Amino acid sequence: QVQLQESGPGLVKPSQTLSLTCTVSGASVTTSKYYWSWIRQPPGKGLEWMGAIHYSGRTNYSPSLKSRTSISRDTSKNQFTLQLSSVTPEDTAVYYCATFVSWGQGTQVTVSS
Repeated sequence: QVQLQESGPGLVKPSQTLSLTCTVSGASVTTSKYYWSWIRQPPGKGLEWMGAIHYSGRTNYSPSLKSRTSISRDTSKNQFTLQLSSVTPEDTAVYYCATFVSWGQGTQVTVSS
């Protein structure tokens, strides 16, 4: 079965870039028809889709986050990554990586000085 695991720092300072990695097992990030997404949930709020990378390498982003978000992949490591620039405390959330058959467990990221 497909399994995903997020990793990255739990604390980021304001104005810095948040970087998270999702390690995939049970499938390849180049497997046909798969999308690999990043989703977040701020405290007390609903889920927010941030963007995704297609198995072909094409990316799509939420319009509200597009100017600050970059998603890439490392096919040799079977990983995909999220970078969110110029973070503020409003970016504090649990961040999930996901595909249509599986989600990671989520990782808490707090933006604070």
